[in-house]
Amino acid sequence: MRQLSDELLIEAYEKALCLHLNDDFILLMEEELKKRSLQHKYIKQAITL
Repeated sequence: MRQLSDELLIEAYEKALCLHLNDDFILLMEEELKKRSLQHKYIKQAITL
């Protein structure tokens, strides 16, 4: 996950939610978003997808 840019991580997270991918996979991405302090911007926005 560290090799992904912030932008690519966010894009992958949003796509995973839209495609209803595995919950464990989505949780991994959420954890990485939190590590990068991006969770407030994108986790809340993605809920509306």
